[in-house]
Amino acid sequence: MKLRVYLSGEIHSDWRDEIKKGVEEESLPVEITAPVTDHPASDNVGVDILGPEESDFWKDHKGGKINAIRTRTEIERADIVVVKFGEKYRQWNAAFDAGYASALGKKLIVMHSAEHTHALKEVDAAALAVAEKPGQVIEILRYVTVKE
Repeated sequence: MKLRVYLSGEIHSDWRDEIKKGVEEESLPVEITAPVTDHPASDNVGVDILGPEESDFWKDHKGGKINAIRTRTEIERADIVVVKFGEKYRQWNAAFDAGYASALGKKLIVMHSAEHTHALKEVDAAALAVAEKPGQVIEILRYVTVKE
């Protein structure tokens, strides 16, 4: 059984690389997918493909919709969705992804620091696991994929 795991959320740290490395080192039957994490490329995709905009609103509108095609497709294909909330920025998109995954009945793992437990209590309530570190996500993936 090979699981598709979508890694959503915060893009300003290497948490995805840690999970990918752990999955590879342990030869877990897991395929990792993710959004575009190159921030400028993600922000500019709409105008890069569909043409320039004078207003930032319309630039973001175009980019957001094209990014949503990728994000929604990957969440729909995923067996498990991991959503990380970071420390530095409010990730409205991460909350949206967690809600979308939950509405689709996807298995949801949420990752954030203990500091954000209160603020994310409703998101945590929808999750099957709430982790603080990438290593814990790797342990969960090992547990659910390795037959013992």
